[in-house]
Amino acid sequence: MAKLDTPWQANVLTLFPEMFPGTLGLSLAGQGLKNGAWTLAAMDIRDFAYDKHRSVDGAPFGGGPGMVMRPDVVSDAIAAATRADPALALIYLTPRGRPLDQARVRQLAEGPGVTLLCGRFEGLDERVLDAHAMEEISIGDFVLSGGEAAAIAVIDACVRLLPGIIGAPDSLAQESFEHGLLEYPQYTRPREWDGRAVPEVLVSGHHEKVRDWRRQQAEAITRERRPDLWARYAENNG
Repeated sequence: MAKLDTPWQANVLTLFPEMFPGTLGLSLAGQGLKNGAWTLAAMDIRDFAYDKHRSVDGAPFGGGPGMVMRPDVVSDAIAAATRADPALALIYLTPRGRPLDQARVRQLAEGPGVTLLCGRFEGLDERVLDAHAMEEISIGDFVLSGGEAAAIAVIDACVRLLPGIIGAPDSLAQESFEHGLLEYPQYTRPREWDGRAVPEVLVSGHHEKVRDWRRQQAEAITRERRPDLWARYAENNG
């Protein structure tokens, strides 16, 4: 994991720097930011524009709707960010990217940090991706208005894994995806609510039976809701 004396760094290249820290300034992530466990810098891509209108986009070659982010402007923004923090993972957030998973989140959290480029309009000139050998990541099979919400999700997922952020680190090992399964159901007081009782095994005091029940529930939920995860889990644990 990142060392506490070397804060994990998140750089965000965006057309809307005022969207940060947003929710990252609250709760556990916000407390970690305040305490210096990690740092955040939001860079305005328009600062690298060449004209008085601070233009960052152009019509797509070949025709078609919408606009495309200009390679010269965006590349200069990337170059400025990487000069300041050359060791950070350089990522473009896009629906066509590789789906983000918990394994990649762990890798990013264990490194020095990330530089995230937030797309807008119809996307980014392909030459920028090639020139900077950027990693492309998607947070799901849907389209957002821009990459800012995705950047917040990526940063939050990483920050919560940093040392000292989560009060009970053991809880991380019980979460969805940590063992290839979705998380088992959770219950708390009152023991009976709205005519529904907590499963008896959870109040039995028999820890081994509780572990078995939770494993069975996690397997059943994963099999039903995420057959893709279940297939991988079954293959690895067959």
